[in-house]
Amino acid sequence: MIPKLISQSRTTEVNTTADSMLLAYQKQSWEIDTYMLTIFTDLQTESNELKTAINCSKTESNLDKKDIVRDEKVKALHYLILGSIHHPDPEVKAAALHLNAVFAKYGLKMIHESYTIESSLIESLLEDFSAPELQAAIALVSGCAELIAGLQTDQSDFKTAHFAWEEEKAKNGLTQCSTDIKKEVISIINNKIVLHLKAMQQANNELYGELSQTVAQIINDTNQAVKRRRKKEETAPEAAI
Repeated sequence: MIPKLISQSRTTEVNTTADSMLLAYQKQSWEIDTYMLTIFTDLQTESNELKTAINCSKTESNLDKKDIVRDEKVKALHYLILGSIHHPDPEVKAAALHLNAVFAKYGLKMIHESYTIESSLIESLLEDFSAPELQAAIALVSGCAELIAGLQTDQSDFKTAHFAWEEEKAKNGLTQCSTDIKKEVISIINNKIVLHLKAMQQANNELYGELSQTVAQIINDTNQAVKRRRKKEETAPEAAI
């Protein structure tokens, strides 16, 4: 019996499963079965797109990390200025109030905006902080100049990562995320390939038997890996509170 692929399989697991099935399929000639040709051609197309999406996901993951780094720097700058407002030295307090008035135009909410909008806001904030009349205030608030310089570096790093992400998507003509493509691959496997092989194995086991057994083993191996992982996650001890 050929099982269906578990829908909770990871994207990389689905990709590996599809590749293995395609290799098994290519060992025989299926010219007499045009439907087999069609569904495995569809699987090949979606599998190729899934590989591309996975690679883009890696680029996007790097972008997310860069965004988190700059968000932390924005928060650090915000809290440094707020804390300095309560500094016992009147000059430091006055400087912090001046800087806070500038930061307040953008607010900490900027880190919850889209990548593009946040970049625009951060660059505008950095431009405001570069004004000559603010340099004395920045110098009075200990650590402020370093955080501003760090934010400038983090923003530049993010822009580089963002460009790489957009370039990767454009280069590959990618319009769907890896999760959506994974669902399509699983649908082809479960609703077309598995159902077709089940029916044809009964009709002509001599022709379809070997491929059916191989596909069943491939899917079963993936399913077992998924089940082991899920069991491990369910039985893992809870983190100490």
